[in-house]
Amino acid sequence: MSSVTSAHPTGPVAQAFAARVREQEERALAPHATRSYPAERARPEDDCGIRTPFQRDRDRIVHSKAFRRLKHKTQVFVAPEGDHYRTRLTHTLEVTQVSRTVARALGLNEDLTEAIGLGHDLGHPPFGHIGEDVIDRCLQERFGRRFRHYEHSLRIVERLERDGAGLNLTAPVRDGILGHSGRAPQPATLEGRIVRLLDRVAYINHDIDDAVRAGVLSERDLPREPLAALGETGSKRIDALVHDVVEQSARAGDQIVQGEEAGAAMAALRSFMFERVYLGPAARAEHGKIERAIKTLFDHYVEHPDEIPPLLPEGEADLAERVTDHLAGMTDRYCIRQFEDLTVPDAFAP
Repeated sequence: MSSVTSAHPTGPVAQAFAARVREQEERALAPHATRSYPAERARPEDDCGIRTPFQRDRDRIVHSKAFRRLKHKTQVFVAPEGDHYRTRLTHTLEVTQVSRTVARALGLNEDLTEAIGLGHDLGHPPFGHIGEDVIDRCLQERFGRRFRHYEHSLRIVERLERDGAGLNLTAPVRDGILGHSGRAPQPATLEGRIVRLLDRVAYINHDIDDAVRAGVLSERDLPREPLAALGETGSKRIDALVHDVVEQSARAGDQIVQGEEAGAAMAALRSFMFERVYLGPAARAEHGKIERAIKTLFDHYVEHPDEIPPLLPEGEADLAERVTDHLAGMTDRYCIRQFEDLTVPDAFAP
């Protein structure tokens, strides 16, 4: 009878699990798919008897503090009034869902794709890309360093979670998280490249939906040629783009690619969104307020490092890292509360 006190209780299922998964993957996965075994971790661990290494990574990400904070972080619209706008968490779930669809259709590793999708935006600071830009400029001016959310996502899973122990994720998951942005080198795996492309497919289309709901855009404003190529609604456009990626990538064999027409239509929508929404008048009206709040906090914590909660054991992070880790980990509302505590006189505080 197996012991229930060991780290990984063994029994008939657990003893046969890895061998069964290996056999299934050799039979079902495409030649270029990433196999689940052996697990490549910075610190070797015994495998779980009922989850693949990538499934364990997924679970560690979902149970992390950084993942829970995503529900209170901006996707595009800052503190939107209404229950139906995307947050960084719902964006993450949408990216993961469509990425798994593509992975399944191409015979790639769904578990790896899911883990990368769920972890890709853990390092986003408060207020989305606006916050990322402000922290980056503050770091450059004060310390000569840069801030990139995809690099910070990797720092979170490698160093900051579990009081400095990190999540000890597998190498393909860490690689996919780091490489999900178009500014980063391509991921080594096809599964990571799926998330990199489908991240853009998801955010362009759901941000259009939110912009129309917010009244920043109307349906009449949307460029006609991309809509004619992809569809009039967000769901139709995502469906068209997903089918295109699957068919084009299946023909390519060892690449994740778009067709020329679909790629051009998506690029046109992205350019339109940067001009009208991401860098448009409504966004610019908020930029100054967000910049003031984050810069005020950044400067304050640089001058008062004793007020920064310890995220790592003493001596394992310098001042720039400590300030950045604290600021980037904040949710939007916590950032606002900290700014108000510093700037609003007690007599006027709500």
